[in-house]
Amino acid sequence: MTANSDSRAVRTGEELDTATLDRYLREHLATHVSQFDPTSTIEIAQFPGGHSNLTYLVRYGDQEFVLRRPPVGPVAPTAHDMPREYKLLSVINPSFPLAPKPILLCENAAIIGVPFYLMERRRGFIVRSKVPSQIGEDLTLRRRLSEAMVDTLVALHAVDIQSTGIVQIGKPAGFVVRQVHGWADRWQRSQTGDLVEMDQVIQWLVDRIPLDSANEATIVHNDFKLDNLMLADDDPSRVVAVLDWEMCTVGDALVDVGLALSYWTMQGGPKGEGGTSRDQNSSMRAVTNGPGWMTREEIIERYETNTGCDLSRIAFYETFARFKVAVVIQQIYFRYVQGQTHDERFRNFDGLVRELVREALELAQQSGI
Repeated sequence: MTANSDSRAVRTGEELDTATLDRYLREHLATHVSQFDPTSTIEIAQFPGGHSNLTYLVRYGDQEFVLRRPPVGPVAPTAHDMPREYKLLSVINPSFPLAPKPILLCENAAIIGVPFYLMERRRGFIVRSKVPSQIGEDLTLRRRLSEAMVDTLVALHAVDIQSTGIVQIGKPAGFVVRQVHGWADRWQRSQTGDLVEMDQVIQWLVDRIPLDSANEATIVHNDFKLDNLMLADDDPSRVVAVLDWEMCTVGDALVDVGLALSYWTMQGGPKGEGGTSRDQNSSMRAVTNGPGWMTREEIIERYETNTGCDLSRIAFYETFARFKVAVVIQQIYFRYVQGQTHDERFRNFDGLVRELVREALELAQQSGI
């Protein structure tokens, strides 16, 4: 098919069983989607972003949908849980419309080999490794987009999880404790070699876990960053969707703030150890380091002002964020080393892991916490 500007031909090894999928969707979409045209032909493309779950564009005539499925190859039993992500969106979308509306869940692995779901298609663009032409060198626009990013996070955290019943998607008590120990366990299970700095980071985090009472529980997106925001083509400072809800839960809002700050400020070195190429290393370099974008301190101030939260210990959450991202990348690298994926994008991810761990340790040591 001729892909739209934000989608591409499906990558080799990540193809779907189009015929089986088509039969299933024709049978079910007629009862889930108004004015579905059963005479139209299915077309499939792939959205290129992301290193974990796979996302496809499914088109029937003028109607478009987004299909989400787990990555190819073996995955941890509790990871890449499509039914959970579908149910999360079902609960969150009514109270936070920037979360796309889910349409159809398929738990029958016989259709494409794994569970998957369809959600509505939102239109816009995403800022990834380069500043797109829609923004360019417009410094005022960069500032407005920066503010919109913070305000979107504020709005998400303002959703009343008690009256909406959203509190039931997780367990706020002990959230940060479980996060730190859970990600430390994931590190142990995905290690491909010793990394002393990681042991130091984990111990630093364990020794400084904040009390539950420090911050009131909110929705926690758990992967909130600029390239999980879809922006309007006609006004790039307007957010039209927040994407990638796989890890969403309820707990300490500052976990989201710390992660957003970490991605916003990542520098990315010119060359890492172990053969990490300049191109691979630059994937950790945020586009928001340039002129016009809000600084780390400005983001903290705007979030504090709009929420009343105390961010004096935000360095803990930023350190945890870099640690968590390092573990996520290590898990992907582990799958590559084990031959569970052959995607060459992952070949030098061990260098990115070391870079992030060094940054986490440096941030921890300089924090004064």
